[in-house]
Amino acid sequence: MKATRQLHDAGQSLWLDNITRSLLTGGTLSRYIGELSVTGLTSNPTIFDHAIKNSHDYDAAIREKTAMGLSGEELFFELALEDLTRAADLFRPIHSATNGVDGWVSLEVSPTLAYDTSSTVAAARDLHARAGRPNLFIKIPGTAEGMPAIEEAIFAGVPVNVTLLFSREHYVAAAEAYIRGIERRVAAGLNPHVGSVASVFVSRWDSAVADKVPAELKGRLGIAMAQRTYKAYRDLLASDRWLRLLNVGARSQRLLWASTGTKDPKASDVLYVKSLAAPHSVNTMPEKTLLALADHGEIGAMLPHGGGDAEDILDRFAKAGVDVNALAAELQRDGAAAFVASWKELLACLVDKSQTLKKAG
Repeated sequence: MKATRQLHDAGQSLWLDNITRSLLTGGTLSRYIGELSVTGLTSNPTIFDHAIKNSHDYDAAIREKTAMGLSGEELFFELALEDLTRAADLFRPIHSATNGVDGWVSLEVSPTLAYDTSSTVAAARDLHARAGRPNLFIKIPGTAEGMPAIEEAIFAGVPVNVTLLFSREHYVAAAEAYIRGIERRVAAGLNPHVGSVASVFVSRWDSAVADKVPAELKGRLGIAMAQRTYKAYRDLLASDRWLRLLNVGARSQRLLWASTGTKDPKASDVLYVKSLAAPHSVNTMPEKTLLALADHGEIGAMLPHGGGDAEDILDRFAKAGVDVNALAAELQRDGAAAFVASWKELLACLVDKSQTLKKAG
């Protein structure tokens, strides 16, 4: 049995962190669903930028939509929604079979809105309505300004993938925003079943400290921070506050491991997958990591409920001069800035592609 199937059967969802039009039209995504136990998909501006820039798959659609007067963000979201609604339809049987737990795809609001609460909420509602698919998450950054937007979107019934979370504290803030939105729905007599995941980024921790810590600590910070966060997740799921909501029909916001491709060439290419196996969670992985897992991955013990030796490892990082709270804030700021830079590159790519196609007739 492939490690992908073993992980799925252990209770963790495998999502693909990639989308291209050829992945959809060529049958590759369907094959991953059938053969590699893939049950969802995430996207971001960088993924779409590479997909559009490095292929001719979108040329016809760009010609058609620019002829209709579309450009910039509006052009991008039209292209993205075409891909993601098609992917959502492929995952719809899984979504139905799991009563909405699994089978999701994700679309990000403009990252330029990361610090603008009201505009984020408006964009989230608009994009979800335009998609017309129950299994499409809207990705909202878990910045301080994003928290009220997450609460409002959940209250409005918009499923949310909270992104750019790095620490236990970031996760808890996102979870509480989700819970407040659900509690408000209960108080208003609305259905409390609104899907959500909280995406905690892992590998960027190790990239940030790779040249600053002793050799024996390399590749261990991201996993330790994830273990610490997982303990908070399990504690929240067992809390009286959450159990009361479950009693009226709410559905838990699952923890999702993001940025799980190994960036250190000396480390295992499935390091973060093997180390973060846990039931009732999600691992969204790059295509290369997914294929490596299917080819030669091994699944070991599940994450311990109590966080294992995370605090001992984090104490060693503290003694090595790593302030994880300050670094978490820095990683989130840098992540938001990187998303904006990718967004600008994507829009520039669309301008270049549109002009090239127009000149070519």
